[in-house]
Amino acid sequence: MGLRLKFNLVMLVVFVVGLAVTGYVSYELLHRNAREEVLRNAGVMMEAALSMRHYTVSKVRAALPADPEKFLPESVPAFAATEVMAQLRKKYPDYAYKEAALNPTNPRNRAVEWETDIVNAFRNDVARSEIFGMRDTPTGPSLYLARPFQIKDPNCLACHTTAEMAPPAMVKIYGPSNGFGWKLSEVIGAQIVSVPMDLPIRNANRAFVTFMGSLAAVFVVLFVILNVMLSLLIVRPITQLSAAAERISKGKLDDVEFAAGGRDEVAQLGQAFNRMRRSLEKAISLIDKG
Repeated sequence: MGLRLKFNLVMLVVFVVGLAVTGYVSYELLHRNAREEVLRNAGVMMEAALSMRHYTVSKVRAALPADPEKFLPESVPAFAATEVMAQLRKKYPDYAYKEAALNPTNPRNRAVEWETDIVNAFRNDVARSEIFGMRDTPTGPSLYLARPFQIKDPNCLACHTTAEMAPPAMVKIYGPSNGFGWKLSEVIGAQIVSVPMDLPIRNANRAFVTFMGSLAAVFVVLFVILNVMLSLLIVRPITQLSAAAERISKGKLDDVEFAAGGRDEVAQLGQAFNRMRRSLEKAISLIDKG
């Protein structure tokens, strides 16, 4: 096995190992950054929904005249936040906001199977303030961010304890079987924001391919340059030394001279070779004279 082949095999092994490690690290880092970006977007949506709820309670509801015979769904914070976020979905249909409840007043807020699991997780661990994860949807992977919805205001129970205590106008709209039996400090649902992961993942994959392609191109250029340097600085001089030694071993001393320019190790080896050849010539000359 020649010197060049050994060198190239070592370089190839180093490249494959380095590329594998770099690829794994960069892939994980890019996808983690994509998830964090989407999670930040989901957090912004969640805060926007909370702001809408707060505005409805502090401004809208406070400005409405009290009328026991009339019930306006728009004065309910959950309804207002859901309606406003629904306007966002007209432009970004893959984004979603829902106040999922196990026993909601409005049937559209009833939790589906995967949302029920989230609500139950909050109910089983009341100290838990947030849950996020990934789920597959027909349009691609989606990241969800969920926060518990807990009854903290006793005034809320006036509408959700029993149908008899609730405003008749509300019961007339939603019926006597939905959204009753709530208790103070009970987790009755979860605010869930879903943000699509498809575009951030595509961007991360594109960045990964670009980075790995650039790294491979750099290696190819480096590989070629090192092979040229190896040929010029090591392989060719050693080949010349080998050919010169071969001629000397056959007794051809007159036409053997190694060009040993420079101060590197190969040049020093060539200079030593030339001194050895001259010493050998002198020794043969002395033997012939004797």
